[in-house]
Amino acid sequence: MKRVAFVFTHSPHGSASGREGLDALLAMSALTEEIGVFFVGDGVLQLLPQQQPDQILMRNYISTFGVLPLYDIDCCYLCETSVRQRGLNIDTNWVLDVELLVPEVWRSKLASYHSILSF
Repeated sequence: MKRVAFVFTHSPHGSASGREGLDALLAMSALTEEIGVFFVGDGVLQLLPQQQPDQILMRNYISTFGVLPLYDIDCCYLCETSVRQRGLNIDTNWVLDVELLVPEVWRSKLASYHSILSF
Protein backbone atom coordinates (compact mmCIF):
# COMPACT_ATOMS: atom_id res chain seq x y z
CA MET A 1 0.00 0.00 0.00
CA LYS A 2 1.27 3.47 -0.84
CA ARG A 3 2.34 5.73 1.99
CA VAL A 4 1.17 9.32 1.42
CA ALA A 5 2.52 12.40 3.22
CA PHE A 6 0.76 15.74 3.48
CA VAL A 7 3.06 18.68 4.18
CA PHE A 8 1.60 21.95 5.42
CA THR A 9 3.97 24.87 4.78
CA HIS A 10 1.67 27.91 4.67
CA SER A 11 0.08 29.90 7.45
CA PRO A 12 -3.67 29.57 7.91
CA HIS A 13 -6.23 32.03 6.59
CA GLY A 14 -3.89 33.93 4.26
CA SER A 15 -4.86 31.63 1.42
CA ALA A 16 -7.03 28.58 0.84
CA SER A 17 -4.00 26.29 0.91
CA GLY A 18 -4.48 24.96 4.44
CA ARG A 19 -8.19 24.34 4.06
CA GLU A 20 -7.69 22.64 0.69
CA GLY A 21 -4.92 20.49 2.12
CA LEU A 22 -7.11 19.42 5.01
CA ASP A 23 -9.95 18.56 2.61
CA ALA A 24 -7.57 16.49 0.46
CA LEU A 25 -6.19 14.78 3.56
CA LEU A 26 -9.65 13.73 4.72
CA ALA A 27 -10.54 12.50 1.24
CA MET A 28 -7.30 10.49 0.96
CA SER A 29 -8.02 8.80 4.29
CA ALA A 30 -10.76 6.82 2.49
CA LEU A 31 -8.18 5.42 0.07
CA THR A 32 -5.21 4.54 2.24
CA GLU A 33 -4.42 4.00 5.89
CA GLU A 34 -0.77 4.97 5.69
CA ILE A 35 -0.90 8.76 5.89
CA GLY A 36 1.55 11.10 7.54
CA VAL A 37 0.91 14.77 8.25
CA PHE A 38 3.87 17.13 8.49
CA PHE A 39 3.97 20.78 9.54
CA VAL A 40 6.99 22.96 8.76
CA GLY A 41 7.73 26.64 8.29
CA ASP A 42 4.62 28.77 8.60
CA GLY A 43 2.62 25.55 8.45
CA VAL A 44 3.15 25.13 12.21
CA LEU A 45 0.74 28.04 12.66
CA GLN A 46 -2.06 25.80 11.36
CA LEU A 47 -2.16 24.07 14.74
CA LEU A 48 -2.28 27.06 17.07
CA PRO A 49 -5.26 26.98 19.43
CA GLN A 50 -7.70 29.86 19.94
CA GLN A 51 -7.47 31.31 16.45
CA GLN A 52 -10.18 33.79 15.53
CA PRO A 53 -10.50 33.73 11.73
CA ASP A 54 -13.99 35.18 11.94
CA GLN A 55 -12.32 38.50 12.78
CA ILE A 56 -11.03 38.60 9.20
CA LEU A 57 -14.20 37.02 7.77
CA MET A 58 -12.60 33.60 7.18
CA ARG A 59 -14.02 30.16 7.93
CA ASN A 60 -12.62 28.40 11.00
CA TYR A 61 -11.35 25.05 9.73
CA ILE A 62 -8.53 24.66 12.26
CA SER A 63 -10.57 22.63 14.75
CA THR A 64 -11.09 20.01 12.02
CA PHE A 65 -7.43 19.00 12.45
CA GLY A 66 -8.48 17.68 15.86
CA VAL A 67 -10.67 14.98 14.29
CA LEU A 68 -7.85 13.38 12.29
CA PRO A 69 -7.51 10.51 14.81
CA LEU A 70 -11.15 9.61 14.06
CA TYR A 71 -10.01 9.02 10.48
CA ASP A 72 -7.14 6.81 11.74
CA ILE A 73 -4.58 9.51 10.92
CA ASP A 74 -2.20 9.32 13.84
CA CYS A 75 1.23 10.07 12.35
CA CYS A 76 1.50 13.84 12.74
CA TYR A 77 4.82 15.65 12.97
CA LEU A 78 5.77 19.22 13.79
CA CYS A 79 9.17 20.73 12.99
CA GLU A 80 10.60 21.88 16.32
CA THR A 81 12.93 24.41 14.69
CA SER A 82 10.03 26.03 12.82
CA VAL A 83 8.14 26.36 16.11
CA ARG A 84 11.11 28.02 17.81
CA GLN A 85 11.83 30.33 14.86
CA ARG A 86 8.32 31.73 15.12
CA GLY A 87 8.71 32.42 18.83
CA LEU A 88 6.16 29.78 19.81
CA ASN A 89 6.34 27.68 22.94
CA ILE A 90 7.06 24.02 22.20
CA ASP A 91 4.75 23.13 25.10
CA THR A 92 1.75 24.72 23.36
CA ASN A 93 -1.48 22.76 23.61
CA TRP A 94 -1.72 22.23 19.83
CA VAL A 95 -5.15 21.47 18.29
CA LEU A 96 -3.76 18.07 17.25
CA ASP A 97 -1.48 15.62 19.02
CA VAL A 98 1.82 15.98 17.19
CA GLU A 99 5.33 14.70 17.65
CA LEU A 100 7.90 17.49 17.70
CA LEU A 101 10.97 16.54 15.71
CA VAL A 102 14.27 18.20 14.91
CA PRO A 103 14.68 18.89 11.17
CA GLU A 104 16.95 15.91 10.46
CA VAL A 105 14.51 13.41 11.98
CA TRP A 106 11.54 15.24 10.43
CA ARG A 107 13.11 14.92 6.94
CA SER A 108 13.98 11.27 7.56
CA LYS A 109 10.36 10.46 8.47
CA LEU A 110 9.12 12.36 5.40
CA ALA A 111 11.52 10.44 3.14
CA SER A 112 9.84 7.16 4.13
CA TYR A 113 6.66 8.11 2.21
CA HIS A 114 6.04 7.20 -1.43
CA SER A 115 4.07 10.34 -2.33
CA ILE A 116 4.31 13.83 -0.88
CA LEU A 117 1.60 16.46 -1.29
CA SER A 118 2.46 19.99 -0.20
CA PHE A 119 -0.02 22.67 0.83
